[in-house]
Amino acid sequence: MSPEGQGSSTRPYLIRALHDWCTDNGFTPYIAVHVDGSVQVPQEYVKNNEIVLNVGFDATSGLKLGNEFIEFKARFGGVAREIVVPIDHVVAIYARENGQGMAFPVPSAPPAAGPTLLQSSDGTARLTRKLTAVEPPPPDQHSDEPVPEPPAPGSPKPSLKRIK
Repeated sequence: MSPEGQGSSTRPYLIRALHDWCTDNGFTPYIAVHVDGSVQVPQEYVKNNEIVLNVGFDATSGLKLGNEFIEFKARFGGVAREIVVPIDHVVAIYARENGQGMAFPVPSAPPAAGPTLLQSSDGTARLTRKLTAVEPPPPDQHSDEPVPEPPAPGSPKPSLKRIK
């Protein structure tokens, strides 16, 4: 549940919008995913706790871009696999052809996160340690800085700039 007045996360809506944009313009939508024990992907393709997935309709079956999870089936090395990615683990969505898209913060793990047991596709288990992202503390509610005003109706829309 979101804190009062903030509403739900914008991440799933932005992911769906950029997926639609890629599809409408003939681009291939890719997502970069931060992988930990809550992500169901082929572990043999994970490098540095990240995997990049083609989420185009041609590469997936039964694609569901939900508010909590992205779910689909895809072939890896000719083998069909069930993929389940929590929305907050998507760290970027972009068009393969031109790199245009959007990045998101890496999910933060609980401070006391310890090793996680991962089951690989060959049936062996291995221990891995979750990465812990440190987020800055929330802004002070009693700050002397003024709260920014929302844009006036009819004013130009803000634009996003991709930084490499």
